[in-house]
Amino acid sequence: MNDNVTRAQLVRQIGHWTMAASRLGELESLIAPSAWEGLERYLGTTVRQRLREMVDRLLRQGDRLHTALNAAHDDNALNQVHRQLADFRKRYLRTEITLDFYADAINTRTNPHLAALLRACDMLAYRSMAQVLDPIDKPIPLVLTYVDKGLGASILKAGLRLWDQHTESPAAAIKIVYHNLYRPTALIHETGHQVAHIVGWNDELATVLEEAFADVSPEVAEMWAGWASEIAADAFAFAHTGYAAVAGLHDVLSGSDALVFRHRLGDPHPVSYIRVLLGIEMCRQFYGTGPWDDLAHAWTKTHSLKNARPLPGKLLQQSLALLSKVVHIVLRTPMRAFRGRTLSMLIDPSRVSPESLIQLERQLGPALYTSMHWIWTEALRLLALTGLQVATMPEQSAEILKKQEAWMLQLGASLKAA
Repeated sequence: MNDNVTRAQLVRQIGHWTMAASRLGELESLIAPSAWEGLERYLGTTVRQRLREMVDRLLRQGDRLHTALNAAHDDNALNQVHRQLADFRKRYLRTEITLDFYADAINTRTNPHLAALLRACDMLAYRSMAQVLDPIDKPIPLVLTYVDKGLGASILKAGLRLWDQHTESPAAAIKIVYHNLYRPTALIHETGHQVAHIVGWNDELATVLEEAFADVSPEVAEMWAGWASEIAADAFAFAHTGYAAVAGLHDVLSGSDALVFRHRLGDPHPVSYIRVLLGIEMCRQFYGTGPWDDLAHAWTKTHSLKNARPLPGKLLQQSLALLSKVVHIVLRTPMRAFRGRTLSMLIDPSRVSPESLIQLERQLGPALYTSMHWIWTEALRLLALTGLQVATMPEQSAEILKKQEAWMLQLGASLKAA
């Protein structure tokens, strides 16, 4: 009698969860057909295949659960089935989280206009990684960008284990926030994270920074080493988009003194105050004087170090004299991760100096923004150029961003056609 009661409960629960699992395989009910069409064909095929494999793995576990229940004829066996059911429920919920993430990301492309912009972001991100990974014979991951709320971008790196703990992320899934959709230099910061992960740059950079500043103080050395991953990504974005990346970062980080001087142990993000000044130092070392000097003046005038708490204030004060060396380490020091080359050898920041960008626009004229050849060839420098213009000609921002939108839409449309 007791066995029959226990079995009945298990039959009902197993039926419920396995039927729910089978519905997860109905991807068309989770992701709109128009959203799939918003993806570049190979990306869509790869993501769909990986998601189906994940659901199929869950369904096979469900089949084994049914088999185990049919073979269970005593309390011990039924208890074992109960434990297997608990494990299946956990796997189901993790699979559901994964599918929900990709469904939300892909469904942002149901609108054709937004889908075209995001395809352009996919290409910008892919191209930025290719400039480093191709020369050192590393595979370039696919990119899936999506738009969401918030202040800053983020990335789910390609190749990482997803929530179901078995499936690897089929693409670098990068969130672009609404307010920066037409100034997506943060996109390149996120691909910097992906590249650093692939080549093993973060740990190497952390070691070099810690050794370089050990004689300043253990606290300063440890602090800069802990910031290595974000410094690497900031340098990657700078090398590709120049001052546009620095101005964009400033506009996201700007806020109250409490935010600008916030220092949290274990946070990989540098204190905003010093992070902005580090970006400005990159501009100074590679471009000399320029609009970033005015930005530095306004930044330090608005946020006086006197307003920082004593301990972080002391560490930041010590760090001001180190910025030049940090830039040299991150951009001009050969790294094993880059097979003995420097980041600036692989991505030359001088190609996105204000002078180079102004010359590019002067030489090509309106064709730079309308010719598919030039948009395709110079997409990253176009991003740097429009970002520079918005930063230095804010009164013309609306007109500049309309041009940015137009060439991104043209690029996105060409990718769909391809």
